[in-house]
This record gives sequence, C-alpha cells and structure tokens, in this order.
Amino acid sequence: MSSYTAAPPLVQSPPRAAVRLADVTKTYGSGHTRVTALDAVSLALAPGTFTAIMGPSGSGKSTFLHCAAGLDQPTRGSVWLGDTEISALKPKARTVFRRDHIGFVFQAYNLMSALTVEQNVTLPLLLAGRTTDRAHLDHVLAAVGLADKRDRRPAELSGGQQQRVAIARALVTQPHAVFADEPTGALDSRTGRQVLDLLHHTTTELGQTIVMVTHDPVAAAHADRVLFLADGRLVGRMESPTAAAIADHMTHLGEW
Repeated sequence: MSSYTAAPPLVQSPPRAAVRLADVTKTYGSGHTRVTALDAVSLALAPGTFTAIMGPSGSGKSTFLHCAAGLDQPTRGSVWLGDTEISALKPKARTVFRRDHIGFVFQAYNLMSALTVEQNVTLPLLLAGRTTDRAHLDHVLAAVGLADKRDRRPAELSGGQQQRVAIARALVTQPHAVFADEPTGALDSRTGRQVLDLLHHTTTELGQTIVMVTHDPVAAAHADRVLFLADGRLVGRMESPTAAAIADHMTHLGEW
C-alpha cells in the first residue's frame, strides 16, 4: 500500500549511499533573468534501490538528472556517487568517471546501427580501454533476455529489444548507478511494462541502483519509491507507490 510523506526525503545519508546530493542548487542566467532550476535539494539513495523522480513541467526533473549524473555542474552544493564527489571533479575527470561508473538509458536507444548487440553493449568498455569480462557480459545479456541475440544488429530488433540493449550497455560497466530518462517514452504500453519490469529486476537480482525520471504514473509505479519535485524543490516522497496514488498526488502539484 502506498504511503506519502510530505517531509523532504532522506536528507541524511545512509551508509554507503549510491547517490547523494547535499544542498544542490542550480541556477541559470543572472539578474532579472535568473532562474533557479534546483533549490537546495538534498537526498541519499541506498544501493540496490529503484527511485522514480516526478513533477510538473518545469519542476526541475531534467536538471536534477543532469546534476545527479554528472552531466551538469551544480551552482552550489555537492553530488556524490559512491565515495566520489563528482561535483568536485574537473570536467575531463568527470567525463571519465561518467564513462566508467555511471550508466545511462534514454528514450532514444542511441545504438550504433553497424554494430551487433554484443558490440553495442561492450562499447563503453572498448572506449575505456577495459577488457570485457566474458562471464559478466554473459550474465548481463541473459538478465535482459538477449543471450540468443548477441549477433543481431539493431535493425533486426524490435523497439523493446533495442531498449534492452541500451539497458545492458548501461549495466556492463557495473556502475554506481543507472540514470534513466523517460526510458519507455518511445514504447507501446506492453513493451514499456516489460522494460520497467526489467529495470526493477536489475535492482532485486543484480543489486543495481536505478534513478528514473518520468512523467508517467504507471511507469513510476514500478519503482520502490517516488520522489516529487515542484519549483526545483523536493516536496515529498511515496513509498510502495501505485499509479492511482501517484496520479492523485500529481494533480496537487500542478499541470503535468
């Protein structure tokens, strides 16, 4: 059963937080054109959890993902992935850290059409100059249901299968966290549900930490919890969410 809490979520870091933000603020522009996209956001997410981030349009969801995943630098505050303060890294070092320790899954699959499934999945390792752990690769491909399709190319796969390749690519480096931005936005409801079940499976079976930004209450209901953003602030959380409970709460946060 869903339980909603209005207090800011998880402001104290549990031991070995996979993702931690401390007083993160992000502003754009200056003077009368200044916009505060994130306003003193603090949270900590434990390893092996699946968290959905929701909020009305303009609430700061995309900025949150970009700052938490090291794609953008906060104006103030700190961002930690595992034991590394990524917000303190210089741009080149932050890029290398993202490549080696953070996984990404987006609405667009971003696969290389000339490469096979296996080659697409192992591309991050190749770019990092790392040797592929064949046992781990086999495990990941089996986990996402692609063990028998490793020699196929993207054009030979369905949309859901292509997104599974993208998820496997995000998992192959054994990252601190995987950040997913509307990962089912381009999929039909049945295929989207299968992909969301797969993401949840990676937390329970592989111990992977997933942070997903979505506007869809049905997608968010697959997560362990939902964190709500409004006007750049965390305004509450919902544990064991249901789609109906999420949709009801979103109506109180503005047009979405």
